[in-house]
Amino acid sequence: MLSLAAMALATFAIIVPASGRAAPEGGLLEQVRRRGAVICGVAPSLAGFSIPDREGRWTGFDVDLCRAVAAAIFDDPEKVRFVPLLSKDRFTALQTGEVDLLSRTSTWSMARDTALGLNFTGINFYGGEGFMVRRKLGLNSALELAGASVCVEQGTTTELNVADFFRGHGLKYEIVAFKGSEETVDAYASGRCDAFAYDRSGLAIQRMKLATPEEHVILPETISKEPLGPAVRHGDDQWFDLVKWTLFAMLNAEEMGVGQSNAAAMRASERPDVRRLLGIEGDFGEALGLDRDWAYRILRHVGNYGESFERNLGRDSPLKIERGQNALWTRGGLQYAPPIR
Repeated sequence: MLSLAAMALATFAIIVPASGRAAPEGGLLEQVRRRGAVICGVAPSLAGFSIPDREGRWTGFDVDLCRAVAAAIFDDPEKVRFVPLLSKDRFTALQTGEVDLLSRTSTWSMARDTALGLNFTGINFYGGEGFMVRRKLGLNSALELAGASVCVEQGTTTELNVADFFRGHGLKYEIVAFKGSEETVDAYASGRCDAFAYDRSGLAIQRMKLATPEEHVILPETISKEPLGPAVRHGDDQWFDLVKWTLFAMLNAEEMGVGQSNAAAMRASERPDVRRLLGIEGDFGEALGLDRDWAYRILRHVGNYGESFERNLGRDSPLKIERGQNALWTRGGLQYAPPIR
């Protein structure tokens, strides 16, 4: 019979990999290191999520996740190449290796998770689809859209969600599909359709682009669940873990009160969870193929989840989107990350 000490050592050996920081030969992490940059697929132009500024530098909530991965690997958030992808092209680009990581307001669904050869690494934004219409129509509910023509973007979950909504309520409708979000918004603005269907947060963003935003209203119904998150290809568990725990580190850091401005000072904290997060105790980067201060690098360069949300989408942005379901679980929201231990 094993002694308690021997049992403890056996347990430790099971949960802590013996491998060092080097990625498996031919693994994506090693390829990224040799290349010197992460290649990240993003939306071409979606304010708050991914958009180039006047100098051509990419900014946004989804962009921050890409920069956080680069910071964890290289200690440099600028070592990212951004590839703008239309919705209809995004999964093919990931499947074929054109991008290492897709961080592009993509809904996690069963078909995408199983049939497309993808792994979603977490949910970084809880959303739901709805409808925008012209105020002059006098509509108060999506249930009043019988016979409406609806503009949607190709290659998204929107088309099926709209079909489910109208079919479920026994209403007739017409779909008018376009290849990109800009074309879809332009079509709605020009009167090609009665309603524009999109994620409700996206509708608020797109309404701002219209010539007279006040003449358009977002109807109150949320017609679907849209758990959005980054995705990677099947077949490389280390890369999957790395991207997944990048998001989890940012969430855990917000819960612990560790952010960009105080990350350095918090390295002197006596709290065990903070010390593990920042690499002072334990080496939780080893199993990811990273240095022990991988999460500290993320926080120092990019910040925690809440900081990224507020900077790009929330109170510190022009969009002023409420946290809502995207608040931490400790504050009435759904955002919850496994612990680093």
